[in-house]
Amino acid sequence: MQQQLNKILTEATADIEKALSSDDIEEIKLKYLSRKGELNSIKKNLKDLSDEDKRIVGALANEVAQNLETSIKEKFDLIYRKELDEKLQTEKIDITLTGKFTPQGKVHPLTSTTNEIVAIFQSLGFSLVQSKNSPEVETEHFNFDMLNFPADHPARDMQDTFYTKVAPNVILRSQTSNAQVREMENNKPPLRVIAPGRVYRSEAVNARKNNFFHQIEGLYVDKEITFADLKGVLNEFIRLYFGSSRVTRFRSSFFPFTEPSAEIDVQCIMCGGKGCRTCSNTGWLEILGAGMVDVNVLKTSGIDPEVYTGFAFGMGVERLTMLKYAIDDIRLFFNNDVRFLKQF
Repeated sequence: MQQQLNKILTEATADIEKALSSDDIEEIKLKYLSRKGELNSIKKNLKDLSDEDKRIVGALANEVAQNLETSIKEKFDLIYRKELDEKLQTEKIDITLTGKFTPQGKVHPLTSTTNEIVAIFQSLGFSLVQSKNSPEVETEHFNFDMLNFPADHPARDMQDTFYTKVAPNVILRSQTSNAQVREMENNKPPLRVIAPGRVYRSEAVNARKNNFFHQIEGLYVDKEITFADLKGVLNEFIRLYFGSSRVTRFRSSFFPFTEPSAEIDVQCIMCGGKGCRTCSNTGWLEILGAGMVDVNVLKTSGIDPEVYTGFAFGMGVERLTMLKYAIDDIRLFFNNDVRFLKQF
């Protein structure tokens, strides 16, 4: 057995020297050191030897095994480094070569405008309405009744509002003002919130109107809030959005949920106030509506109008985007024309 062990050591050492790859090393390891290998076969027969021979042969077998394991590891490390260097040389990348252009998507102009408007009002102290208080599928109660719309108001007609089949009074909201009354009903003043979202109106689609569009509404309710506060906030928003040189004006108007009410115009971005087709030769473009929250709206929302006052405003995201980027057709936002979208 001692001769066999010495023979195994000699043959294995020669095989290790001749090995050229990691696969060769793996075969040598299986041949000599595995459970079915030559060395283990000798160890199995130790039981047939005398105690003295077991001690001598067993020690020699362990010594041979240790020598082979060391030699195999050293040879494997040498071959592995060599193979790795060869692989790195064949697979190396020339970083000086010009890369391949991969087209990337752009943020939709309506999304970027919404994000910009939200960021401006957040810098003025407003926070976003919770999503649970701004549902798109709404009841007439929150879309009209709570906002002081009379029962015979034209906006309730099928011609202006999308009614669903969920229930008789369930609709697709026609304005994001529903978020304001839900916020007032569920929270106590002071309130300073904005509510961006999608709205739906049954209108004929043309270059200026669509039956689906986006709005951002704002609400500020606290003690001693006045119309001067409303003008200050909106003028600052317009300055930050359009630039400090943009002239504004406030015109008296009417909305069921605000009193007094106003529409805010900016000097026409196309003609600079001289008059053109875009502004119908008036030199002005309407951008949003606003006013002091009507007493009835405060009362129905559970807020005491003797203690608190507030203002509200609403603006169309599409209209503001069109004015800022001189876009003349609202339908471009929804046609998914890459030639249009990639400009942004």
